[in-house]
Amino acid sequence: MQTVYDFGNGMRLIDLSKLVDPATETRRCKLYRFNTGGPIPDFHTNVDIMTHLGTHAECPYHHNDDWPDVTGVPLTTFMGRAVYVNFHDTVKQNGHITAADLDREAKKVKEGDIVIIDSDYKLNPFTPDTNTEKDHRLCVNAETAEWFKNKKVKAVGFGDGVSIENCNEDVKPFHDILLAENIIFIEVLKNLEELKQDVFFMSFAPLPIKGLDSSPVHAYAIEGIKEFSE
Repeated sequence: MQTVYDFGNGMRLIDLSKLVDPATETRRCKLYRFNTGGPIPDFHTNVDIMTHLGTHAECPYHHNDDWPDVTGVPLTTFMGRAVYVNFHDTVKQNGHITAADLDREAKKVKEGDIVIIDSDYKLNPFTPDTNTEKDHRLCVNAETAEWFKNKKVKAVGFGDGVSIENCNEDVKPFHDILLAENIIFIEVLKNLEELKQDVFFMSFAPLPIKGLDSSPVHAYAIEGIKEFSE
């Protein structure tokens, strides 16, 4: 599957989505393909999946019945100026991302941005290696969330260098603080190493199905659009 497309005019498209293979996926993902019959082939597929499959957008309904589902969040939330913040190894292994870390490394972040955080301590999330001695990813907590809240960003995404499942004491306040402000999450982003710019246009629209707390998305970045590159 091709992940990078060069348009030859200074613009590049980078696929930031996890490829989901039902044969190997650990989360619920079943496809049932069938022919409806008739004089010509007419194949359809029933899809049985969970809402947090592959690269997915989590909306406020994920943590509270009274908060917006994927159709209650403006479509503009799922696209716009994005900033990639890679802490590399400036924060110690398994360390929490503090407000001071963000002040230092995320100076390009503006109000209304999509922000993707990452580090060099990569590990595939939601696998048996999570929270083991192999897992050195950075962590988020209430302090991290308050920084994003104060910056009034509209979405926070995660590379494989940041953990969002290390412990309830960190994960719950991080979710509750931001989702209460309708600041959504993009989890399991891939191919971030293909980015050549740290500011770019991004899109990751969910399926418009009422009642979804989250939705698989096809996330992508477009580099080279002037209005979204500064």
